[in-house]
Amino acid sequence: MAFSRITKLDPPSRGIFRKAVVMLCSLLASFFLLHLLTESCTTTTGNSPPRGSSSRAAGLFEDLSSLRTKRLVYEWTGGSELNRYGTAARTSQVLADERATQDSELPEEALVLPPPDLVVSRRVSPRFAGKVSPLGEGSKKLPQALIIGVKKGGTRALLEFLRVHPDIRAVGAEPHFFDRNYHNGLEWYRELMPKTLEGQITMEKTPSYFVTREAPARISAMSRNTKLIVVVRDPVTRAISDYTQTLSKKPDIPSFESLTFKNRTTGLIDTSWSAIQIGIYAKHLDNWLQYFPMEQILFVSGERLISDPAGELGRVQDFLGLKRIITDKHFYFNQTKGFPCLKKAEGSSKPHCLGKTKGRTHPNIDPEVVQRLRDFYRPFNMKFYQMTGRFFGWDD
Repeated sequence: MAFSRITKLDPPSRGIFRKAVVMLCSLLASFFLLHLLTESCTTTTGNSPPRGSSSRAAGLFEDLSSLRTKRLVYEWTGGSELNRYGTAARTSQVLADERATQDSELPEEALVLPPPDLVVSRRVSPRFAGKVSPLGEGSKKLPQALIIGVKKGGTRALLEFLRVHPDIRAVGAEPHFFDRNYHNGLEWYRELMPKTLEGQITMEKTPSYFVTREAPARISAMSRNTKLIVVVRDPVTRAISDYTQTLSKKPDIPSFESLTFKNRTTGLIDTSWSAIQIGIYAKHLDNWLQYFPMEQILFVSGERLISDPAGELGRVQDFLGLKRIITDKHFYFNQTKGFPCLKKAEGSSKPHCLGKTKGRTHPNIDPEVVQRLRDFYRPFNMKFYQMTGRFFGWDD
């Protein structure tokens, strides 16, 4: 019979069965991963906090972000070596563009900080405090380094120069936390800081800290390991510059000479005037040394910051434990303003000089008054040289 010739088919082998199971599992896993990525994108574009599923997919986004940031910093440095952590300072071009839009021509006093209630309302979830966020964009940390002084010494120039470094993130406005806003608390202060990646340094500058008696104890309470930077300048020139700034805002103030002396006839200097008091550096340093060792304080010469910016920036980078990336190639000297400018500012491809409020022309001061001030400051300067171990040459 014809049916008798039909042979019975062999059952499928175990190997084929295993392959089918593997293919089915792979297909299910692909659908699940696609679901996670879709949910993550939906979460990040909305207002709801990150979900657990998006956290599980964070590794993929971090890898993508890492590749992108490495490429950006490679282009920025012209192909030079990345920092020692193998990451770039900027996690995305968006962050760089946002910081590049800051109006550098605005006077510092126009940079207003947000009110505490607004800052606190935007507080990062405690889940991510001090950690890298799910999308690899970093987190807000308390500063590890502070530029604490001095007013009219060159602190704004130093901060703008340092912001070129890919391992430094800094606040543009002066927070004045340790002198005026301490009552707002550390969380308010933290929220003012920019986001940083692992290995980057958070900084801020408020020159009045150096002459604020409570500041050393308060900063030490935050962290005894905080590194402190002080830009100092010939105290006589600094006082005249301080007066010039005040004069530009209040044209009807008394003359520099009348404010300098308690009694012009006797030549007694009025040390209660802040323009004079700030320049007594040795007195203020005594207060800081009660809370911080000298090796945690770096003194930058305001004069050398103009004549040799790359040299002073090299000392600062060494002090912060960073690679010397900011060099002579980053600067050019602006003959009109009389001080160095950046060839390419942080987050921008254009040259950048400090605003119109910097480099004001000083009024003519009676030479006799200038000499009286030099005689007054000389003993304080000598003590300051001894304390810091550096001769600044203000009394030549």
